[in-house]
Amino acid sequence: VQLQASGGGLVQAGGSLRLSCAASGFTFDDYAIGWFRQAPGKEREGVACISTSSGNANYAASVKGRFTVSRDNAKNMLYLQMNSLKPEDTAVYYCSVPCVRDDEDTGFWGQGTLVTVSS
Repeated sequence: VQLQASGGGLVQAGGSLRLSCAASGFTFDDYAIGWFRQAPGKEREGVACISTSSGNANYAASVKGRFTVSRDNAKNMLYLQMNSLKPEDTAVYYCSVPCVRDDEDTGFWGQGTLVTVSS
């Protein structure tokens, strides 16, 4: 299983970023897949999780209404559109299969992508 997140960067509060995740090594459309983040010194926080057919998506309360998760099963790609970013969104973002909610969940993820939101 390989999951490579990209698209992070430095953005001002109120700005937007779109993260991408390239997946390989498993049957992508057989699994729900999602994003979690981890800020320095903090536990993992599940951000978003999307079902196999994109029919259902769940979000952390902290990002609901600002972030949108999507997937392209034909391309084995996962996306996270992040709008109205806040400094507290600063973290390393990872894509995972299955979806990770917290430090107790296990699964597969690769190198994350750093999102830094300045105030």
